[in-house]
Amino acid sequence: MKQPAPDIAPLLEVDNVTIRYETATQEVIAAEDVSFSVYPSDRFVLLGPSGCGKSTLLKSIGGYIAPSEGEIRLGGKRIREPGPDRVFVFQEFDQLLPWMTVSENLCFALSNGKRCSSQKEAREIAERYLQKVNLWKFRNAYPHTLSGGMKQRAAIARGLAMQPSILLMDEPFAALDALTRQQMQDELLALWEETKFTVIFVTHSIDEGIVLGSRILILTPHPGRVRAELNAHELDRSQAVAPLFANTRDRIYSMLFDTKLNAGAAS
Repeated sequence: MKQPAPDIAPLLEVDNVTIRYETATQEVIAAEDVSFSVYPSDRFVLLGPSGCGKSTLLKSIGGYIAPSEGEIRLGGKRIREPGPDRVFVFQEFDQLLPWMTVSENLCFALSNGKRCSSQKEAREIAERYLQKVNLWKFRNAYPHTLSGGMKQRAAIARGLAMQPSILLMDEPFAALDALTRQQMQDELLALWEETKFTVIFVTHSIDEGIVLGSRILILTPHPGRVRAELNAHELDRSQAVAPLFANTRDRIYSMLFDTKLNAGAAS
């Protein structure tokens, strides 16, 4: 497995993180002894079956859930709370404030997150990112008038406009129809090619993980443990019918659901 050049410092370090929580009847381990590093401009995918702790890990990176063991560091500093250096894009379509237009949603986030010094600057930044996601002509529209895909474009534009250290995407395309989902994947990759932002993308779709990820961390079924880490930077949708793509898909499937396969053998 090819690793990033050793002289490049990791942007994010997840170090032996275990996350537990209590229910009325028992202690639940969502993720156990998870370690990985994310480097600048990574498209880092957390891939695993439902219930393996992917979203819980993402929320812990966001500062909303403290690890029970281990620690998470961003730029060498331990994450203890949420901050504008980590911005979420969720699966739900209702991420925008319904009483504000699309442009006003972006301006509000920029001003509230102290990413600009004036409303004029906020409007200029909002305009730039709405143009990037092809929503400029809908800048004065309210969220309820937009399709699901357009709402997700607006949420992505808002996230990127904040210029976070890491964009945290929690299955943002899962609720879209198949055609729109593929279109959004391609648009996200086009945006990445333009700006090379760092993103952690949670999914339980193997094909989506391969298409979007430059690196893929595979988690076991509950509780989530690291099964393997793979490079996928040489694979894209144009190779979806190629043997390498199919072999990678099959290999990931085996690692996800063959409990006899160990991480050492897989990597």
